[in-house]
Amino acid sequence: MKKWFIALAGIMLSLTLAACGSKTVATTSGGKITESQFYSSLKNTSSGKQVLQQMILNKVLEKQYGSKVKSSAVTKQYNAYKKQYGSEFSSVLSQSGMTASQLKQQIRSNLLLKQAVEANTTVTDAQLKKQFKSYEPKVTVSHILVSKKSTAENVIKQLKAGKSFASLAKKYSTDSATKNKGGKLSPFDNTDTSLDSSFKKAAFKLKTGQYTTTPVKTSYGYHVIKMDNNPGKGTYKQHEKELKAQIYDNRMNDSATLKSVVSKVLKKGNVSIKDSQLQNVLADYLTSSSSSKTSK
Repeated sequence: MKKWFIALAGIMLSLTLAACGSKTVATTSGGKITESQFYSSLKNTSSGKQVLQQMILNKVLEKQYGSKVKSSAVTKQYNAYKKQYGSEFSSVLSQSGMTASQLKQQIRSNLLLKQAVEANTTVTDAQLKKQFKSYEPKVTVSHILVSKKSTAENVIKQLKAGKSFASLAKKYSTDSATKNKGGKLSPFDNTDTSLDSSFKKAAFKLKTGQYTTTPVKTSYGYHVIKMDNNPGKGTYKQHEKELKAQIYDNRMNDSATLKSVVSKVLKKGNVSIKDSQLQNVLADYLTSSSSSKTSK
């Protein structure tokens, strides 16, 4: 299942505000529209204020955390999006109203904000243990997808008789993207959102080499799942790094945490609004408490 492009953690817009000046933006039979006229009109709208908020935040984030976000990290995530959408990438980009350059800037902004979240919130042992309850390590599975339960049961019967999973996938699977690869899927863990929850639940129960002995029903049909590699869950101490990453990712989707972090970043950034009509543009953030590190 394909995911839409990221928004900057869902709290601000990622747009561009034209500089104020006498340059003509448009001409009409009724006269011209200058940059200064456009600016004066735009700044009093909610969208214009959001644009200014975003521009200010980008500046202070870059100053405080820019050295921690390498261009290679932006490129890696950008290429991951290209791979995810495949031939649809250009059209999805266009539908999102973005150019490739704007998407890269948006990715960078998100990575900078994530650095701010990591720097301004703490992770306790109790939170790690709680996260570990739902944690599953990255596993690799193969599957055979069919439309009828009886077909899946027949496949399982043949597996029990010694037939190879790869040959049965090629013969029976309706998943055209994987059937000729023995049904192999890309590795995934508990944070994966592209796979059906019942599929993941059944897969995580399998040890390496095992397959499901009853069909697994999802919205796509019936699956027979084989575990190619399951390293085992281990202990939470063995996976602290991954658990912390998952907790921080969750915080990137929590509006209260983001508001608190953004408040701290802006206050540290010594922001001064020079336009009297925009004096309160950051009021929602600069009135928030930022006296101590958050540990949501």
